[in-house]
Amino acid sequence: MVSMTESNQEASPKASQSADGRYPAGGLAFPHRDLTGISHLARHEILYLLDEAEQWLVLNRQRHKHAEVLAGLTIINAFFENSTRTLLSFEIAGKRLGADVVNMHAATSSVKKGETLIDTAMTLNAMRADAIVIRHASSGAVQLIADKVDCPVLNAGDGSHEHPTQALLDALTIRHALGLPRQSDLNGLKVTICGDILHSRVARSNILALTALGAVVNVCAPPALMPAEIEAMGVRPFHDFDAALEGAEVVMMLRLQQERMSGQFIPSPREYRHLYGLTLERFGKLPPNVLVMHPGPMNRGIEIDSQVADHPTRSLITRQVESGVAIRMACLDVLTRRTRAVPGWTEMGSALA
Repeated sequence: MVSMTESNQEASPKASQSADGRYPAGGLAFPHRDLTGISHLARHEILYLLDEAEQWLVLNRQRHKHAEVLAGLTIINAFFENSTRTLLSFEIAGKRLGADVVNMHAATSSVKKGETLIDTAMTLNAMRADAIVIRHASSGAVQLIADKVDCPVLNAGDGSHEHPTQALLDALTIRHALGLPRQSDLNGLKVTICGDILHSRVARSNILALTALGAVVNVCAPPALMPAEIEAMGVRPFHDFDAALEGAEVVMMLRLQQERMSGQFIPSPREYRHLYGLTLERFGKLPPNVLVMHPGPMNRGIEIDSQVADHPTRSLITRQVESGVAIRMACLDVLTRRTRAVPGWTEMGSALA
């Protein structure tokens, strides 16, 4: 189980803004202009975003779910790849903070007419948005746009690269499910991630975030869906799902990314379910405290059975969705503080993006 340390003591809601010294003061707590991935974030920067999301979790459970933090600012959600839950989550997050939110769908944009990604970036920049949220099917596309625009950029998923807000919301969900207070890491928590590790940006970002927070991570996939030298990321790889589940406290299932596959990666959906699915039978053999997660959308009956996904106490899937809005509110808030001239936040941040 998670081992608690002195850093895991309860803090006041304002402690994350430097009062107790656990985070650098002001903008030094999160010196990045953009959030394009987890890989370049320090442990305390991840914790800072998690702690900033706490206030928005509280707000979102109230009858009146509106703040004026981003009043007068314009957020563009530029989604070059289809999405429902992520787009909706970012839209709700921006509107609850009081921003003007504009959604741009690639299917109706000039990108379909041959406009280059750089052309699109320059167009968005000329519109003087205060933040741009980008989802794209190509790895590295978000960073390319971030390098061309003057406002903060948030990565809502790029190819098989990263999905940072998903990893953050997953960490926040786990922390709440375990009853851990602000500033808590996940030191010693045993997490098993199973599924299409090779193509999953969710897996990559979660591995980076969970290991940074001290969790022990096992990854499991068929040989064809396991990245080479995955051990370099600080995880233990398995091809036997039952072996990977031994000692796990949290099991995170992943969707087969069939849209990113070229060739035959699995024998059949039925065989995949038998070997790598969290079936009701396999779930029943786990200790009663083991929690289940899935980033969605789910292939019910393939990587996870409906009875497992809908378990009333051990499935965290709907709680992940709730955490997603709060995390995205926190990210939009933090990344626009320089624009809003929040005291302590300098005009220019770190050169890191």
